Amino acid sequence: MTNTPQVLGPRALNRATLSRQLLLGRSSMGAAEAVGHLVGLQAQNVKPPYYALAARLADFDPADLSGALESRRAVRMVTMRSTIHLHLADDARTLRGFTQPAIESELRQFRKGLVGVDLDRLAELSREFAAKEPRTLRQLREELAGTWPDADPRALGVAARCLLPLVQATPRGLWRRSGQVALTPLDEWVAPAASGAEGSRGADGAAQSDPVRAEDVILRYLAAFGPASVKDMQTWARLTRLSEAFGRLAPRLRTFHDESGTLLYDLPDAPRPDPDTPAPARFLPEFDNLLLSHADRTRVVPAEYKGRTWQGNYAYSVFLLDGFLAGVWRLREDGDTAVMTIEAFGTPTRSQKAELTAEAAALLEGPLHADSPWSAYDIRFGPVVGT
Repeated sequence: MTNTPQVLGPRALNRATLSRQLLLGRSSMGAAEAVGHLVGLQAQNVKPPYYALAARLADFDPADLSGALESRRAVRMVTMRSTIHLHLADDARTLRGFTQPAIESELRQFRKGLVGVDLDRLAELSREFAAKEPRTLRQLREELAGTWPDADPRALGVAARCLLPLVQATPRGLWRRSGQVALTPLDEWVAPAASGAEGSRGADGAAQSDPVRAEDVILRYLAAFGPASVKDMQTWARLTRLSEAFGRLAPRLRTFHDESGTLLYDLPDAPRPDPDTPAPARFLPEFDNLLLSHADRTRVVPAEYKGRTWQGNYAYSVFLLDGFLAGVWRLREDGDTAVMTIEAFGTPTRSQKAELTAEAAALLEGPLHADSPWSAYDIRFGPVVGT
């Protein structure tokens, strides 16, 4: 007789995911350890990784994350979903290799601007130029335009970013000390021996390491985001055709179904807390991976709130109540005063408002804002979207 996989409802999936994401209770992990456990942090902007860890770690000190970037133990570069992520150096190499096909697929959108351009030569020239010292994207475009003056300069810059693993050199990404984006090859910024990659170099001069095994990345993904479907992971990585790799791993994994019948995979010993486990209020930054790493986001985003955290190309910072998306927030600094505005999508109870106020105060009084220029703050409930 075949055993039918257990069905996990939205709350069960919610609590399991929050546990993996260190959001059921703040973790004692250090900043670098947490970045590794979470398989990186969204980092299109400078501040989100710091707010992401402040929501997840006990007594998080932003200097710890800045220190990891300054020591080059961590880097900022394009990986999952072709967006900037902050990774440990080892993971940056692995995950960039894993997502490279998806990143290179972007070039199809710019093919008209790259007519007559030898992409192998472009990668070689870009690497040589950016290896001498970190370069801005504008500098890269201007350098490449000298070889291909008839090409679209923007397309040349996109090609360099897609073909090469380029990291954003510090001071970009440092807390309250950031600078403009300047790019340099990963293997010039982080020595191959330090990042664990040894071996020959390819045609573009990049160090060649062992092929990335999809199975290894799947296990990391499930540890941070499971239980999850094949489509969930494909959404996280913006890749396709991962079914075979999941199939090879299946004998080592547990399987479940969600309420719609979708097959979910998970690590056998991963935490799956009781659905009634309390989940504290948490303030998360824009682009937090909690909201972006599943094809079916109902485990965190109630159906009625879908799309409400975006306006055009702008994403709002969000907060959770009882583990689910419940609204957006904004912090504005005005001289010696900071104003934190909280906009709930529904009608929070008195106790929920008190919980949000206490969590907001802890954030504003905590280490993340110890060196802030303001000396007073105000917490308000009111409109954020459209203001």
